[in-house]
Amino acid sequence: MKRAVLVSGVTVVALALGAGVASAKDGGKGRHHGPRLDFEAVDTNSDGLITPAEMAAYGKAQFDEADSNSDGLLSAEELAAKSERANEERVAKMIERRDTDKDGSLSYEELTPDEDRTAKMFERLDADEDGAISKEELEAMKDKRKEKRKDKRKDERKEKSDDSSEG
Repeated sequence: MKRAVLVSGVTVVALALGAGVASAKDGGKGRHHGPRLDFEAVDTNSDGLITPAEMAAYGKAQFDEADSNSDGLLSAEELAAKSERANEERVAKMIERRDTDKDGSLSYEELTPDEDRTAKMFERLDADEDGAISKEELEAMKDKRKEKRKDKRKDERKEKSDDSSEG
């Protein structure tokens, strides 16, 4: 029963927060991390732990917020609207971080990473050091990053497992 509540809560949170934002970038830094979960918002009793009941309640609240006509169903339009609100928040944060002249807009220069960062990225991609990036080099880097993310998730799961077995 607890597992079903947790799984349904996680599913609802993912749907309500993440639908349609898979292409959104993290603060304009080009890194997608999926839906963000505000720990403090879910941990309603502020004990530093999220229980299945808290997760389910949070998921239901997110669902209800997205269900604008209160029919107990999320239409494509309601999911898109929820996604758009989340995307607008990300964009506002990106502008706040990168808008160096504080004019409320981003110039090409404000969006462009500094030259050192760009050069380092290019060097990492240009594996054969020929001064150009081939399609194969780009694909190899994508595969390498995918493996790193997979390894990181595996390490995080192991760490959580180790932590829960200690307590």
